[in-house]
Amino acid sequence: EKSLHERDRVGVQDSVLLDDYTNEKTFLENLRKRFKENIIYTYIGHVLVSVNPYRQLPIYGKDTIAVYQKTHLIENPPHVFAITEAAYRTLVEEHYDQCILISGESGSGKTEASKKVLEYIATVSDNKGQVQTVKDKLLQSNPVLEAFGNAKTTRNDNSSRFGKYMDIEFNALGNPIGGNILNYLLEKSRVVHQNNGERNFHIFYQVLLGTENDVLSKLHLTRNPEDYNYISHAEHCTENIDDAKQMTEVCKAMKTLGLSIKEQGEIMAIIASVLHLGNIGVVEEKGRAVLNNTSHLKYAAELLGCTEKELHLSLTQRTILARGETVSSPLDRETAIYARDALAKAIYDRLFSWLVNRFNKSLQPEQKTNNNVMGILDIYGFEIFQKNSFEQFCINYCNEKLQQLFIELTLKSEQEEYLKEGIEWEPVEYFNNNIIINLIEEKHKGIIALLDEECLRPGDTSDTTFLEKMSDNLAAHRHFISYQKAETKMKKMMGREEFTLVHYAGDVIYNVHGFLDKNNDLLFRDLREVMSKTTNSITRSVFPKSELESKKRPDTAITQFKNSLTQLMNILVSKSPSYIRCIKPNDFKQPGSFNDTLISHQVKYLGLMENLRVRRAGFAYRRNYAEFLKRYKSLCPRTWPSYNGSAKYGVAELVKHLDYKPEEFRMGNTKLFIRHAKTLFSTEDAFQVRKNELACLIQSHWKGYVQRKKYQQMRHAAITIQKWTRRYMAQKEYQRRKQAVQIIRNFIKGFITRTGPPTDLNRKFIQTAKQQYLLRLAKSLPKSLLDKSWPTPPLVCNEASRILQELYRNGLARKYRLALTPERKKQLELKVLAEKLFKGKKKNYPQSIPLPFAEDRLTDAQNLIKKPFFTTEAASGDVILYGCNVIKFDRHGYKRRNRVLFISRKHFYLAMEGDKQFKIKHKIPFETVNKLEVTSERDNFLLIRIPPQLTKDKGDVILEVPHLIEVITKIVSIINNPNLLNINTVNDGKICHSLINGKEFAIDLTLGTNGPGISKGKSGQLIVVG
Repeated sequence: EKSLHERDRVGVQDSVLLDDYTNEKTFLENLRKRFKENIIYTYIGHVLVSVNPYRQLPIYGKDTIAVYQKTHLIENPPHVFAITEAAYRTLVEEHYDQCILISGESGSGKTEASKKVLEYIATVSDNKGQVQTVKDKLLQSNPVLEAFGNAKTTRNDNSSRFGKYMDIEFNALGNPIGGNILNYLLEKSRVVHQNNGERNFHIFYQVLLGTENDVLSKLHLTRNPEDYNYISHAEHCTENIDDAKQMTEVCKAMKTLGLSIKEQGEIMAIIASVLHLGNIGVVEEKGRAVLNNTSHLKYAAELLGCTEKELHLSLTQRTILARGETVSSPLDRETAIYARDALAKAIYDRLFSWLVNRFNKSLQPEQKTNNNVMGILDIYGFEIFQKNSFEQFCINYCNEKLQQLFIELTLKSEQEEYLKEGIEWEPVEYFNNNIIINLIEEKHKGIIALLDEECLRPGDTSDTTFLEKMSDNLAAHRHFISYQKAETKMKKMMGREEFTLVHYAGDVIYNVHGFLDKNNDLLFRDLREVMSKTTNSITRSVFPKSELESKKRPDTAITQFKNSLTQLMNILVSKSPSYIRCIKPNDFKQPGSFNDTLISHQVKYLGLMENLRVRRAGFAYRRNYAEFLKRYKSLCPRTWPSYNGSAKYGVAELVKHLDYKPEEFRMGNTKLFIRHAKTLFSTEDAFQVRKNELACLIQSHWKGYVQRKKYQQMRHAAITIQKWTRRYMAQKEYQRRKQAVQIIRNFIKGFITRTGPPTDLNRKFIQTAKQQYLLRLAKSLPKSLLDKSWPTPPLVCNEASRILQELYRNGLARKYRLALTPERKKQLELKVLAEKLFKGKKKNYPQSIPLPFAEDRLTDAQNLIKKPFFTTEAASGDVILYGCNVIKFDRHGYKRRNRVLFISRKHFYLAMEGDKQFKIKHKIPFETVNKLEVTSERDNFLLIRIPPQLTKDKGDVILEVPHLIEVITKIVSIINNPNLLNINTVNDGKICHSLINGKEFAIDLTLGTNGPGISKGKSGQLIVVG
């Protein structure tokens, strides 16, 4: 029910729920919907329909197996694992033998389905000791049987060319402990002939392409399949088949199954001998067969373990026992070729049977007890080809028997369920194919009896006489149509060598050619006798001497097959069956391609519509009360959210609330039966609507519950964290205080005993004192070089403090010095020079310290007219560096004159300011200056002493310079001669200056309240007031 609400997109899981269940188109459309969604499995009741996807799907892993393990069939979507689990669980819990019947045409996925069944059983059962060994053998039997029994056909790259029934024995715990395999109708004609686009059995190519070189040499084989007639005409190169790799797996599997090295070698020898037999050429000389390519005859004899002569004779002559006499007659070419091919087919067919028996021997349980058994039947489905022969007749006969069994068991299980549930059984009309089976197998009258009679009677018999006999004896049977009996339309489709059987799956036209030969399955006595004497133990065992000694004519092929089929039916009837019907979606092995016509034929051949009709004859849906109530109880207020009474009464309340009509359902003893699928669909649709409502309700309650729980958890967590945090903080505070008290006590003791003999305490105190001083010092270090403050150190740190202070001040000084710009550095250098020249020598020096020295002291107007003057002097190689306004005193009368003093690299210039330019009045080279005379007072007096020979300048120059310290410092820095400066004190009383004619005059130095200044005295002399 879980996917019913998505039925419009992916169809329904169980075709029984289809409304128009009798319409094949509706059934196919449901399969198509599921196939397009990569859903390859669909149910018809308990029958699984599987559509081959022709690609790997991620639906077979261990996770998927875990989903289906220990669940009911209806709990999960349709799957091969669900069918296997249902059969396995019934076997383990109810100890009732099971069988899984897998059928379908070639390429529909039967072999893969059987592998998945084995894989599931191997996974869900134990993995210990002998159980694991048995599981390995069961799984490893597949690669060997596929190599020897499978071949590439136009429909399937790995087509099973035989029917297989495998019994797996389980102990009481449900673990596999043994097994048994039955094989049916191996297509041995493929050994000597293959149709276009097909191959021989895989093993031939695997031996050639996957065997080691030394082994291949011993077998006298080459790598090239083209060298061997039996496989050279086939399509031996296939993209999807890796023969070399598969040969490795086959060898590994044979080892796992317990085949000895000798047995494996003999098997390889038999395979090689078949290839060599095919290369023995036959020509005819004078009506007798003559063999050529005798090297291959020699190799075949060697590998089989007989003499070349014996093998040669058995292939070219025939010995007949007549009335106690032995008569040998030569064979013609056609008969010799028949004998050669018959031998090759017989050897291969009996080797295959020997392998199956050998595996059975290996799979036998150690102890013979009444174990439960699960059978897996992988057998060909109904076949209708363009040309249908003896093999198709046998296969379709088999499918008629299986269909009969299927219908009988299905009806029987339906009747048993109705009886068990106390519901009246309604007879079901269905096609009873017993009439067809009787047509085929009835004693003395059936087709099999007529065929055997024609094979065994003396005289001239042929396929034509067999056809005539059937036409005579079966003409009145409505399911047999001969050419003579056929209507005009049918005659156009039939040939004169053909007859038609009306099977349950449709009309099949059989060609009678080869029926007698294939049924006789004749192998000349000479060949059987030679094979019975070979040294190859396998060949010798499969051609026993007892067969030669027996006077009884061996059963025909169809009789053997009929007996095997009867035995199989008896086995299946004794078990509880499960069915897997495999369908091939297209003829080109293309993923995603869904061919309606092809699938429609298979639906008919498999009897799926008949199966669906039988299943739907009564009720489309049935479910245990508890399961139905559990799913749909939310639709009725009286059953939701829980029902206290029995499940049956709960369902009664539920269907009453849903307003089911009386004819739409029945209440059984343990199950509810619903007649029409639309009733279930409407219930499911209502449930989907109700589910959304319930989901919202559940979400709201759940969200509230989650938030409430979250709040409670957070509150509890917060309280717990607070409690433990407080405890932790109190413990930490106690430890801190305790430690602090101890430290203080030790500190005080260390302080008290600091001057006494060294102890741990006073050493620690002293160390702490040093440490604390360094910490205090680090926090109070002076930030500026001018700040000379320094924390007072304790006594023990005096020396360290002095060194640190010196290092730190040096560091500050270096830091300050590195941070200076070139201009600032020059300024400071001048200031340092000024300090050197005037500190403590001139009273107005302290006032000059904070004032920076200027580049020049010219006015704006003077700056405008200085360029011509500077340019002229620069042309003569001199550069003016500084200029300022000064007052010059004449030598005679000391009259004051305004002048501009310029200082260059080489000269003093005294210039007079004009309107547009400066006029040079004095130009005094530095090297001619003897002294620069100044006073120690605050005045701005400057006397420049020059030699008397400089007549042009008329003697020493007397100036009043406003920025005297700045000017003197710049002059000394340029001429780099501090000794040029002479500072006169008031105590000297006077300063003498010279004139050009050698005369000297005195300038008085005095202190006064009117100073500082320079003035002319009453007696005509110059007075400098400090």
